Amino acid sequence: MTLPELSLLLISVLAGVFGQFFLKMGAGKLGKVDMDNALNHILSIVTTPELLIGLTCYALGAIVYILLLTRVNLSIAAPAISISYIFSVLLGHFWFRESIVLPQIIGLAAISFGVMLVVSNK
Repeated sequence: MTLPELSLLLISVLAGVFGQFFLKMGAGKLGKVDMDNALNHILSIVTTPELLIGLTCYALGAIVYILLLTRVNLSIAAPAISISYIFSVLLGHFWFRESIVLPQIIGLAAISFGVMLVVSNK
């Protein structure tokens, strides 16, 4: 993977991770959804800034991912996007104080190793 392709990949991944971050923040403001309040929650999405920012980040990530797909095979791009899981777990841990347990660490290491294998040209 070339440097411009790697840059597109990282921009797409980071946009997606920030999208998840803002969606989580916005979802926290909405509270739990059940059958009685589902419609109100759906309507609240358009008035919650964090949710709109999150959706915008996802859209930006999708656009950059499309640009990446014009340059890289899907069999490389799709698995490489899984590095977003690593960033998401770290963001959840450091920002939302979510715990990271040993099985997660092992899984993240496996993802990292797998991505390195997929994107390497050798």
